[in-house]
Order: sequence, then C-alpha cells, then structure tokens
Amino acid sequence: MNQFELTIEENQQNDRIDKVVSSFNTEWSRNQVQGWIKEGNVTVNGKIVKTGYKCNQGDVIEVNIPEPEALDVVPEEMNLDIYYEDSDVLVVNKPKGMVVHPAPGHMSGTLVNGLMAHCKDLSGINGVLRPGIVHRIDKDTSGLLMVAKNDLAHESLVNQLVAKTVTRKYKAIVHGVIPHDQGTIDAPIGRDKRDRQSMTVTDENSKVAVTHFNVIERMKDFTFVECQLETGRTHQIRVHMKYIGYPLVGDPKYGPKKTLDIGGQALHAGLLGFIHPRTSEYLEFEAPLPNDFEELLEKLRR
Repeated sequence: MNQFELTIEENQQNDRIDKVVSSFNTEWSRNQVQGWIKEGNVTVNGKIVKTGYKCNQGDVIEVNIPEPEALDVVPEEMNLDIYYEDSDVLVVNKPKGMVVHPAPGHMSGTLVNGLMAHCKDLSGINGVLRPGIVHRIDKDTSGLLMVAKNDLAHESLVNQLVAKTVTRKYKAIVHGVIPHDQGTIDAPIGRDKRDRQSMTVTDENSKVAVTHFNVIERMKDFTFVECQLETGRTHQIRVHMKYIGYPLVGDPKYGPKKTLDIGGQALHAGLLGFIHPRTSEYLEFEAPLPNDFEELLEKLRR
C-alpha cells in the first residue's frame, strides 16, 4: 500500500477533490482517482468523502493506493536497443514516445514490459511496477538508461546517483540564441503550486537542482546545447532552460505556445557513465542522436 498526504492550499479552495488529487501526480488519471475515492482509499481530515467534495484550505488529504499484483505487469516482446548487458547491469537506449515503467491505468507498452520479456532477473527494490528501474527519463525524451538486475547493483547505482558520480549528458535544442558558451544553472526545483502536474524553480518545498550547459552550435533563432546533470530532479533540464529564458523546442509543457510541433521536447540522453557495481570499473556509453533529431537540426540550419 502506497500512501500519500497533501494539504489543500488557498488556490485549491473549492476545487473538487478528484481534480486536486489527480493533479498531484501526472501518472494518476481522474477516473482512477474517482475509483479510489469510491473505494474509500482517499480521506479528508480522516473521513471518507464523495467524488464531488469541494476542498477547503487546510484540508489534509490522505491517498492510499493498493499495490497492484505482479501479474498486472506482463512481459512483452520488444526490439530493445541494448548497449551493454551482464549479470548485474543493463544499459538500454529508450526511444522517444516510450514510457519507462507501468502506472495504474497504463500497464503495457512500457520499457519495463520489454525488459521483463528480455531478462528474468531484475532487481525488486522498486516494487512490481518498476523492477530494475534506477532512474527515469521522460516519455518523449530518448536516450540511455541503466537498469539493475539485482539488489546489489540497484543499491550501488542509486548510491552513485546520490553521490553525483554518475555522468549524464543530454543534447537539446532550445529557442533563442544563447550568447555565452557555457553556464551553470543552480536553482531549486519543486512542484508548481498553480499546476501540480508541472515543476518550477521555487524556494517552497523544493530540492537543490544543478545543470551545467555548453553551447554546441548557434542557428538563426535556436541553439543546440549539451546539458550535464549534477542532480536529477523531475523535468530538470526542461525547467532550468525555461527558467533562464531558453525553453526546449517542441516541449508541450514548458515550451512557448508557438514552439515547433515535433511530438515532444528535443532532448536526448546521449551519454551515460557509471562505476560497475561488482568490478568497480568505470563504464561509459554514448548513443547517437535519433534520426528525427538530426533531421530537425538540418532543417533549422537551413
């Protein structure tokens, strides 16, 4: 049973409870939340309410989500782009448009479904919905992910992420021409109070977030950049580049309204390096830009 607690803020006053709770997590659909409310898994100030309950400022909402059975996540044969694999770890190049792991209401077609068909040994630390998953990239971001095949590997890789020793470099195309060749964005990221499905730079309930960037190429109205993560917050590069005035091209959430319609943000996790959990050898992998990313670059250069 997963348990979440949230307190209603002034801007959520008089909003329906199903709307407020579904906005708390991008993976929760409103229909799913309505089901939880009807089953008594959502309480307000300790009391069961109906789906049409109007929230009051200061209400404490508790959400209890039953853990789905392992059988709910089924292996699916996929043509995965595996860059490295041994008995401890696996590195895979995720295509744009693929979700990393299942969530309630979205149980198939994810990277985890493919991994479960590819190999039977995945670490169980993250539960039945996220076997082997150590870190994530967004659905419309392509690129490299490390996967743990056992708990020893999982703990080692997570510790490396916490210690900021994992190398993660992304290629991105942003709106605007960045005048300086490099920079560091050190700005804390937390959930946006006005839109709970978005993240923003804020001092309230936020976590330290640091992104380093280098300009690769300047075009007429765009810049091709490489971003290196020091921390790994949700939507970090997308939020940080918007914060300094250079939002990602194609980003439906953080980009300008008149961005290019390319089916999601122009962001590719191209380089990944880490210390092998068992051998202590440093491993580094690089995935080339996807074809559609290369084609976009050529179009913008012209």
